[in-house]
Amino acid sequence: MKDEKVLTKQDFYYDLPEELIAQDPLEDRSGSRLLVLDKETGAMEHTIFKKIGQYLRKGDCLIINNTKVIPARLIGEKIHEDESPAGEEVHGARIELLLLKRRENDIWETLVKPGKKAKTGTKISFGGGLLIGEIIDVIEDGNRLVKFYYQGIFEEILDQLGEMPLPPYITHELADKNRYQTVYAKYEGSAAAPTAGLHFTKELLHEIEEMGVTIVSVTLHVGLGTFRPVKVDNILEHHMHSEFYQVSEEAATQINEIKKMGGRIICVGTTSCRTIESAADENGILHAGSGDTSIFIYPGYQFKIMDALITNFHLPESTLMMLVSALGGRDHIMAAYAEAVKERYRFFSFGDAMFIR
Repeated sequence: MKDEKVLTKQDFYYDLPEELIAQDPLEDRSGSRLLVLDKETGAMEHTIFKKIGQYLRKGDCLIINNTKVIPARLIGEKIHEDESPAGEEVHGARIELLLLKRRENDIWETLVKPGKKAKTGTKISFGGGLLIGEIIDVIEDGNRLVKFYYQGIFEEILDQLGEMPLPPYITHELADKNRYQTVYAKYEGSAAAPTAGLHFTKELLHEIEEMGVTIVSVTLHVGLGTFRPVKVDNILEHHMHSEFYQVSEEAATQINEIKKMGGRIICVGTTSCRTIESAADENGILHAGSGDTSIFIYPGYQFKIMDALITNFHLPESTLMMLVSALGGRDHIMAAYAEAVKERYRFFSFGDAMFIR
């Protein structure tokens, strides 16, 4: 089914009571609830995630994003070099840095708070000087390019000093860093988790494979652009940030083969969806390769590869609401969200899941 063109952000608004925003992950990853939506009829079923196998069939392909979240949130202090008689360093205001994307070895694109204290040339000390960051440029949207100075291995220092970059709507502290990683996270580079994958356990993935479903990995390093609010009324004017993706030869071959044989291509999460839709041509053939994608999927989009999607419940008026509406139909999606609110589902990163098929 195809939507009429719905191009204002208000068309993707729904009312969410604050208490339905999940603050903590469930003890049992696969114990979350699952709303199954038929994209053709709008029919809905309620079940639990560990029963997702009942909705999959032999010959299907499940595509997972094996990116790994880095502890990208750094809290430091501004260094004032000239404020003491001897010219030694004096530490001052607290500055928070969020690593968004590695540009070169020690140069990262970052989000800095508060931005007004972070002019070009500003130096910031983290961990009592274990890591020093220098702002070398202010770029689009006020993001900063930061060059880091340190002794040793950057990743190890980051692991020691960094915190998991939980979204701002999560106010609780995360007791176990691994709960903001999928069980199949492999390649470091994300500033946020591909959260639909958080529901899978190794046992559940094994069960699904035993059924004759092929599980294929792709990589997309999730940037914060995914969650950036849409500020323009006409959604066509919204500018998406780019994210790095990679599809291997083996993954492309497997997915193309399954598609040709009539198996369904089911993406786990909007990040897997954006990856394969970015790497596909107009004839629905997936090509191996890597690069940056700023694909924006909204109603009217013709999917080239994906048939179905496992996803979480997304923020009102977000680009992710637009993506799921492109697949499920805006009216069906809005009805499903109203049903999820009525049934007290848990929303956002640590919340419940939806299978649009």
